[in-house]
Amino acid sequence: MLGRLGQGIAAIFKQLFVIDKQERVKFALLTLTFFFVIASYTLVKELKDSIFMTVVGAKYLPWIKIISILVMVPAVMFYAYLVDRMRRYQLLAFYSLAYGVLGILMAYFIGHPTIGIANTVDSPYRIFGWAFYFFIEGYSPFLVGVFWAFANSVTSPDEAKKNYGIMVAGSKFGGLLSAIFAWYLFSCQIPSVVNLSGVFKHQVLMVISALLLLVVPFVLRMLIKHVPGRLLHGYEMAYQLEKHKTVEEKSKVGILSGLSMFWQYPYVLGVFGIIFFYEVSFVVLNYQRLLLIKSSSVDISEMSCTMFEQVFMVHLVGCLFSLIGTSFLMRRLGERNSLMLIPILSGLLILYFVVMNTLNSIVVVFVGLRALNYAFSYPVRESLYIPTVKEVKFKSKSWIDAFGTRIAKATGYSFNLCAQDILSKFGLAAFAFANSIFLGVIVLLWGATAYLLGKRFQRAVENNEVIGAGNE
Repeated sequence: MLGRLGQGIAAIFKQLFVIDKQERVKFALLTLTFFFVIASYTLVKELKDSIFMTVVGAKYLPWIKIISILVMVPAVMFYAYLVDRMRRYQLLAFYSLAYGVLGILMAYFIGHPTIGIANTVDSPYRIFGWAFYFFIEGYSPFLVGVFWAFANSVTSPDEAKKNYGIMVAGSKFGGLLSAIFAWYLFSCQIPSVVNLSGVFKHQVLMVISALLLLVVPFVLRMLIKHVPGRLLHGYEMAYQLEKHKTVEEKSKVGILSGLSMFWQYPYVLGVFGIIFFYEVSFVVLNYQRLLLIKSSSVDISEMSCTMFEQVFMVHLVGCLFSLIGTSFLMRRLGERNSLMLIPILSGLLILYFVVMNTLNSIVVVFVGLRALNYAFSYPVRESLYIPTVKEVKFKSKSWIDAFGTRIAKATGYSFNLCAQDILSKFGLAAFAFANSIFLGVIVLLWGATAYLLGKRFQRAVENNEVIGAGNE
């Protein structure tokens, strides 16, 4: 009986994870790398908002989203400079080491009696709150984004369909473990004899996050050492194009080449668009969630605990979906139809919130949108970079990850400010109507962009094109 059950489970996993033997080492190490990156990011992502609101003040959240756009300009230009001077895996190793060391430094300042969170008097003049927020904002483009850029550069479209779901599931498992640990740490279930302060708990999370990142370069070294070079070509046409570029052609590529791709190639602008529309819709709903959490929390530890509880649910749902649905849907539907499915499912979640408009519905939509984005939208969206040149994979992607999300967040928070004004002047009914119209337009534009982008991707792969190799 048990033997038959084991055979049945093995058959299911074999069907789900169709991986050739020569691919297993590569994707096992890629998954392990992503595990550490997301486990680290999960520990600090929620601290960004709670620490900023405690140190600087909740009313400055909309402004930090706008200001962060300006701060990212020199950071992205420095990254573009490194792209031309480092190998692909060296970029990820560099940023992992840098964020690991800076994370330990941030942990020290969190515990400082006047600079850190022990000082509960919020003020816009407390520089640490702004610096900490900018530091955490860099995780997405310079750690998660750089990982995906590296993964896309060593993966073919067929490999992405088969393996990206597994890779995301591994990352969600890392996020799940981190969220459980943080939730437990802040839930006051630690034995009273230990008597850990809220400040020390935040420091613990920062240090663990930093240590996880410091492991990444060693995993990357194993990947380069044990995986044959022929398996790291990725999309073969793009690899051959980069390989045969002349010195003169390479010298023409500058730090702003990734930005210039936006008006040269509508495809790049389309990738920016689908990220923009998701982020805008999410920010509009998430702002209300954060205000509700803050108003119902006694202190920063309770606020962080509530956030990590919800993040745990996001990673749990995301892990299950990525294990069962991501690779299956990508193989069955393809990138084009998968792209269309994302705004449809997101629109249904937003519609549920608009109709119900309750506290529980906000949490359901938050978990649903974020899990859908991490478990399904991310791998589908990242696979769009595979048939592109290096400048698009790394440089244009860095501009999109750094500014696409921030411009979207600034747009969302600007709408939130207008919506709050509508609420105070015209009441709840006008506020709900404005929310519905705004989110409805966003979802419609999102769907149209996804359709056109998926169509262009499919044509490129079918015709062995390399997007970015010439003017369109």
